[in-house]
Amino acid sequence: MPAEAAGGYEDSYRGGLRKVARVVLLDPEDRILLLHGHEPDDPADDWWFTPGGGLEGDESREEAALRELAEETGITDVELGPVLWRRMCSFLFAGRRWDQDEWYYLARTTDTSRVVPEATGLTELERRSVAGARWWTCRELARAHETVYPTRLAELLSRLLDEGPPAGPVPLDPEIV
Repeated sequence: MPAEAAGGYEDSYRGGLRKVARVVLLDPEDRILLLHGHEPDDPADDWWFTPGGGLEGDESREEAALRELAEETGITDVELGPVLWRRMCSFLFAGRRWDQDEWYYLARTTDTSRVVPEATGLTELERRSVAGARWWTCRELARAHETVYPTRLAELLSRLLDEGPPAGPVPLDPEIV
């Protein structure tokens, strides 16, 4: 499951449980921004995922979420909201096993001036595995035949838009591939 494989991984990751902050970024039309990633040596093995990545140094998850969003999309004008979901996942990507504790933050932006955001702060591994970005409506996501992570994102987004943020982070099913 290369779910977040292209999103925010330091090239120096060597194993262990990686703390990750992800961003569920919504625009004024409630579209969600997803990045398009693939295995570095196999562009046909692809998926869509939320921006985000691992914590660096002593930064908080909130700081990591904002930094990763800026690095991966160029978007800095955001209002970071609460943690929506938490997920443990483990998958193979770029010849390594990645074990992650992911927190998904809600964020809003009005910065949709660029149809496709600009990724200017990607690591070498990300440059080899991120193919672009796209704003998705909930309906488009529900009808998509592409692989999207986290699993059930269309359902999760629909619930978020209908009911608002949960009172506390909702644990998602672990994903191990």
